[in-house]
Amino acid sequence: MARGGFRGGMMGGGMNMNMMKQAQKMQQDILKMQQELESKTYTATAGGGMVTAEVTGKHELKSLVIEPDAVDPEDVEMLQDMVIAAVNEAMRKAETSMSESMAKVTGGLNLGF
Repeated sequence: MARGGFRGGMMGGGMNMNMMKQAQKMQQDILKMQQELESKTYTATAGGGMVTAEVTGKHELKSLVIEPDAVDPEDVEMLQDMVIAAVNEAMRKAETSMSESMAKVTGGLNLGF
């Protein structure tokens, strides 16, 4: 007795090839976007601009600028807090940028990046 349907026939194979091509293009787009984001820098300040931190898209601290007025030997803890705040904010900016860019490329799919 014959059964109906296309078991892996032309229609199914054509759709799979199209999906594979789309997946490959998405993968290429993701790699390109990651390279672009890794080359960018993200800057944040703390203490009203007394401390400025710049990080790369690879989450590496690239530069740290401390204004001389921020250095108070009587209050080193405040300077430390400003450095931490500036670096953390720059890192958040880098992460947010990467997440937003990834969402654009993947169409909102959660691919674990």
